[in-house]
Amino acid sequence: MHPLYSLLLLVIGLSSCSPVRFLSDDKYLLASVHLKSDAPDIKPSDYRLHIRQEANTRWLSTAKVPLGIYCLSGTNPHHPFNRLMHRIGEAPVAFNDTLMHFSRSSLVAALRGKGYLQASVEADTMRRGRHLHLTYRMHPGKRSYVQQLQRRFDNDTLRRIVMADSARSLLYRGMPLDLSLLEEERTRIIRRLQNNGYYNINNEFVSYTADTIAHSQAVDLTLHFRRPQRSDSLPPYRAYRIGKIFLHENHGESAHRDTTFYRNIHFVTDGRQRINRRIYFRNLFIQADSLYRDVATQYSYQNLSGLGAIGFSTIHYPQPLPADSTLDAHVFVKLNKPHGVSFDIEGTNTAGDLGGAATFTYTHRNLLHSAEQLTLKLRGAYEAIRRLEGYTHQDYIEYGAEATLRYPTLPFPIGEEQLRRYKGASDLSLLYNSQNRPEFHRRLLTAAWSIHWNRHTRPNLRHRLDIVSLNYVFMPWISETFRNEYLNGDDPRYAVLRSSYENIFIMKSSYGLTYNSLRERKTNNLYQTNGYQIRFNFESAGNLLYGLSHLSRMRRNNHGAYAIFNIPYSQYLKFDFDYSKSFRFNEHSSLALHAAFGIAVPYGNSDIIPYEKRYFAGGANSVRGWSVRTLGPGSYVGKDGKIDFINQTGNLKLDLSVEYRGFLFWKFEGAAFVDAGNIWNTRNYAHQSGGRLQLATLHRQIAVAYGLGLRLNLNYFILRFDGGMKAINPAYSGKLHYPLFSPDFNRDFALHFAVGLPF
Repeated sequence: MHPLYSLLLLVIGLSSCSPVRFLSDDKYLLASVHLKSDAPDIKPSDYRLHIRQEANTRWLSTAKVPLGIYCLSGTNPHHPFNRLMHRIGEAPVAFNDTLMHFSRSSLVAALRGKGYLQASVEADTMRRGRHLHLTYRMHPGKRSYVQQLQRRFDNDTLRRIVMADSARSLLYRGMPLDLSLLEEERTRIIRRLQNNGYYNINNEFVSYTADTIAHSQAVDLTLHFRRPQRSDSLPPYRAYRIGKIFLHENHGESAHRDTTFYRNIHFVTDGRQRINRRIYFRNLFIQADSLYRDVATQYSYQNLSGLGAIGFSTIHYPQPLPADSTLDAHVFVKLNKPHGVSFDIEGTNTAGDLGGAATFTYTHRNLLHSAEQLTLKLRGAYEAIRRLEGYTHQDYIEYGAEATLRYPTLPFPIGEEQLRRYKGASDLSLLYNSQNRPEFHRRLLTAAWSIHWNRHTRPNLRHRLDIVSLNYVFMPWISETFRNEYLNGDDPRYAVLRSSYENIFIMKSSYGLTYNSLRERKTNNLYQTNGYQIRFNFESAGNLLYGLSHLSRMRRNNHGAYAIFNIPYSQYLKFDFDYSKSFRFNEHSSLALHAAFGIAVPYGNSDIIPYEKRYFAGGANSVRGWSVRTLGPGSYVGKDGKIDFINQTGNLKLDLSVEYRGFLFWKFEGAAFVDAGNIWNTRNYAHQSGGRLQLATLHRQIAVAYGLGLRLNLNYFILRFDGGMKAINPAYSGKLHYPLFSPDFNRDFALHFAVGLPF
């Protein structure tokens, strides 16, 4: 029997178990909960969260498998097997009349909060034996709107400050009477005043009155800004200024405290300043003799928390408020331990070859006393390689070292006042990696200078600039067997392979941008984001070297390329774009979309993109009906498994995915997906028939796969198992082109294990 059919029968069997035996005789099983609306502009899904009691969870919105797992147990709660089933399954939900009335009231309040002041909700129940089906019917009625709008202030100064920014107001005549918009406007007004010195003003100062007209949806709305009734202890309206600033480093660790002064900041320490005072000054938005601004306090928190040398920080202002309109700020900083060590061990599995790797990491969080972070990594790996013939050694050994020094400053040629608007750091890194395989030995030496930053006002828009990255790849040894079989001679089939095992130098620069529409995500479920993310990256290599080589009239080598110390350098342009979007249906399910496009074009000093920069298709994060590096390019069909991982690469890629994600039981999540895409080359290679992009045949070269996934959500990370089946295979024509209609599990199935979501 086909495994998918077996899984389907198992799901049906589990969902058919009777759960009422776990309920007392006077209880009913809540079989289903439906939410309906008689107004087309009211989407029931938008109000689902107001329902206080839901029926048992369904797998992918179909079968109640978690309940079925619970039903496999007996009624004895002390039996070990029963306890296990109760833990991973889901207990039957008994209908609760009180929660039903709470749900009705919550739905009515939500509708009225959106301006449907005459809204009502009915709750209908239908019993079938011991099963109860519940339906909420929403009757919103007509929506109220603002006919007249007034704003009243009990202070003219505050009125002028608020009205000076009236263009940003969310209130206008004709707007719906939406309480969420009114609350946003209240928050906007308070933030504006708090950023203009009014430290002691809060949301209680803003209220609304709405006068309704009988038999009409028109409402006269008035915004009131006035002191709360219990205001006897509050001082009069007063714009506060920052007085003295005290920064306490490791406060409380020593009874002896010394105070020094630097650029209007009083530093209080135990006699030894751990972090340079200049770094504190650059990261504090709070400035002496300036108006109090709440945003300056928040940005100061963000900057200080971004320094690895600092564990946490707090900022205090005097209470009760002083009478002279001056606030002294006290910044308390607790430093992290300067040294940190970690050791990680992992297992590896490369196409069935088993091995292990270990990584030792040392971190110094304040190397030069300016919050610089030095990270040193040492990594070693071993893997036993099988199925190789003609080679002396049958193992893979890797070792490497990496050093990264992070400076908490940006090399922007702007003043310190402008620099405070940005949060970022500069990284200097050096990497050496050594790989010894039976076929060859490979060495990689990399040096890079990069920066990353974002503006405080746009925390969801992040930039990364690799100012310069130098990469030297060299092959100190290649076995005679590998050289004679693949590298010697002029067989065009091995053109890409030969270029991948030559010494090469890459000097590149790149710019990347990431935009995430959400600042905050739910922490209890990593799937439900209901937002979108855009990533863009542009990379350029070899242009500066090519220009210098051309101007200096450097001689070309036998292959017509410029070389530095007899090592040719790569020249190319590369562009990548990635988009992902999630639609949340409810607390337990969502739909995720993903699209990615990339192209890398060699020119000038290069005919082929370096192997590390080429694209591949298939695997856990691509078209999941294919194993990694087994799809494409185009309609190319691999002929030799020993080298297809080289030939099945391209310099253009397209990935498209749609995935439904839902809660299953315990910590398990499920997914159903459809993937599409492929890779291509923009040049014709004799060894890759069908591998070049042709618009006339593009529609037949899009591979499609479908499948199911199981994910173990451990909060800190996700373990993912995805099983994909080929639906459209561009490598074949005729009947084999559409395996969707004639599936062969052994031929068309691919299983993937990964950590994290595919997108």
